[in-house]
Formats: sequence, structure tokens, C-alpha cells
Amino acid sequence: MTPTHAGPAAPDGLPAAQQPDWPDPGRVRAVRAELGALPGLVPAHECDRLGERLAAVARGEAFLLQGGDCAEEFRRATPGAVHGTAQTLLRMAGALEQAAGLPVVTVGRLAGQYAKPRSRPTETRGGRTLPAYRGDAVNGAAFTAADRAPDPRRLLAAYDAARTTLGLMSAYLASARGAASREVFASHEGLLLDYELPLRRTDPATGRAYATSGHLIWAGERTRGLDDAHIAFLAGIANPVAVKIGPTARPGELKELVRRLDPEHRPGRLTFVIRVGARKVRQVLPDLVAAVAETGAPVAWVCDPMHGNTFEAPTGHKTRHFDDVYDEIAGFFEVHAMLGTHPGGVHLELTGDEVTECVGGGAGSARGAGVSFADLPWRYASACDPRLNRSQSLEMGRLIAGLVAERTRVPVG
Repeated sequence: MTPTHAGPAAPDGLPAAQQPDWPDPGRVRAVRAELGALPGLVPAHECDRLGERLAAVARGEAFLLQGGDCAEEFRRATPGAVHGTAQTLLRMAGALEQAAGLPVVTVGRLAGQYAKPRSRPTETRGGRTLPAYRGDAVNGAAFTAADRAPDPRRLLAAYDAARTTLGLMSAYLASARGAASREVFASHEGLLLDYELPLRRTDPATGRAYATSGHLIWAGERTRGLDDAHIAFLAGIANPVAVKIGPTARPGELKELVRRLDPEHRPGRLTFVIRVGARKVRQVLPDLVAAVAETGAPVAWVCDPMHGNTFEAPTGHKTRHFDDVYDEIAGFFEVHAMLGTHPGGVHLELTGDEVTECVGGGAGSARGAGVSFADLPWRYASACDPRLNRSQSLEMGRLIAGLVAERTRVPVG
């Protein structure tokens, strides 16, 4: 039987942070109707399978590797770009699996990461102010009035790009040597409710509603408010869900998120992704883990070491230092070792290309040993935030494998 459109997933009237200022509500309604008539992008049974894999992560029986572009671009829904990211993730997963002696659950930030929350609604250059770039699903990156105007028709282009990306990933897994035995699931931040709500479907086999835009959907640090429509949306779908947790989060907030998103305490249902920065992880994380432990909920704990470690380079580029990224991961492992809990995984912004966006890394630059500040303009290609390049990603994978091996007392190599 064909899944049916499930209708709105959140009660009317709830505030929804970080939504575009669409200029024509009538066009938005028309686009939502078109999206609602399209086939879902992922089937319910694949979402359930990821939930089973994440249940193993929550029980300490597996490790999650999640990664991909900060902000996907429509133009990069190509075999080269998708296969490059897939190959990088799978090589990292192989190193981690060998080190840990545990299965590695591989999830891409792909086929849906076309929108980004922004700290400011506008951007000013040379005395001219325009709407901020919010991702290809909303507007264009070029600093022109035409490009920066929000256009709801881009939501349909996002659907097409996601469908293409999922097809390319499936083709790669079917053809690449050694990849056919692995699964790569799709995830993204469920930011644009005008996209997510029309793609919500009811599975006729179970009667449960699923977000068919991706296997794993998360709420970000800016949209995790307890009364925000995004949390209500996540509460109304059967997919595995996640919430990004920043340094201002309080233990009581996480307890309430557990109550709303995982009231049945189902393993694999809820993941908390910590993104607090290398300098704060050892101070902030223990109280949060302890508070959630008091609820008895079997959540998976994952480290996002990217977002808390961004700074402006002397060149004016946003960047991150490889050593800071690693230090936050190391601190994440140290806290879980101290508490006797499972460091469930990592969530990285990375690419299979040899870009120059994050500095550091012993083999991070095609020009030599490590990316320097002077290298940043050379191949800075991100549409939003800086990513680890292929070499840096593989190096980081080896370092994480060492942490996992130490944690599980399995020798590397």
C-alpha cells in the first residue's frame, strides 16, 4: 500500500524559529501542495532499520559516524561530489570498525541539508544590506537582490536534488568495491517546516507517521526551544530523531526534551548531539549526561566538535582548527569514561574534496603538511561553514579510532 499524506505534524499557532520570510504566502501554499503530492524520499522501513542500528549505539554496542556538507548545494548533486563524500565516510567507518571491534552506523549529512539557521536575518557588505543566505532551499548565495530573495519554488528543487543524491548514493553502494555490504543513511536538520510537513506520511502497515524527507531528522541549537514547532514536529514522527545541544543548555531542558520526544524510553529513538566547544566540553557535559541518566532514557550521546570551535581567520574566512576539533572529541570521550557511559559517536562537517577551509591537520593540504591561514583562499568552497577536507577527515578518523580502541581496549591494527 502507498503511504498517505499525514497532514500537519505540529499544532497550529506554535512559534517556529528560523523560518524564511516568504514574500508570497499563496506561492508557499501551492508549493506545499505540490510537495504533498510527491512520493516520499525514504521508506518507513528504512527509518525503522536506522532506529534499530541507533538502539545498538544507545546500548553501547555500536558507534555512530555521521558526516557531510555543512550546507548542501544543488549543483553538487553529482556523482563526483556524492561518491567522494560516501567514499570518505566509508573509509573512516572501516578504520573505526577495525579499532573498536564494534559495528559502525554510517549516516550522511546529505539529501536534505539544503537550509541553514542564521544568527542574523540580514547581511551587509559595502553599506548594502540584503537577506542572509539561508541555504539553496531558500535563496541563492550570490550577494544580489535577485539571488537573496526567498523563493518557495526552491523547496521543489531541494526535493529533486535530494532524490538525485539518494539515487547516486544507492548506485555507489551497489557498485563500489567493499561498499555493498554497508548502509549509509540520510539525515538533515528538519529546519524548513514548509518542506518537512508536506513530506510527512502515514505508513499504512503501522499507522505511524514518518518524515519521508530523510531517515534521521534533527532539531538544531536554535530550534530546540521546548515550545518551538520543531520539537512538536519531531514528537509527531516515528523516525529516529536528534537534538543539537549547545553550551547554554540546562539539565532540566534535556529532561523535558526526553519527556516530549521519547516518553516510552525506546532505544534508538533519541540522540543528543553535543556541540559546546573544546574549552567547555569537560565542564558542561557531565551534568547533562547525569541529568538524562536520571530519567532512565536510553539516549545515544554524540559529539559534534565543529560548531563550537568556529573562529575568524586573519584572512577573514570562517575556519576551525583541526586540533580544536580533535580536542573536543577527546574531551567527550574523557567525560564518558569518567561517568561509565558510552561515547556513542561523532557528527562532522566534512567533504570528499581537498578544500582548504579548516586549518591544521598533518596531511590536510595538497600543498604540504597541514592547511595554514594563508591556504584558506586557495580552495575555500563551502557555501556556509568550514569543512574538514578528505585528508583531514581520514586523519581525524584514525585519531578517533585510537580513542575508540582505548575505550574498548581493542588494539588498533
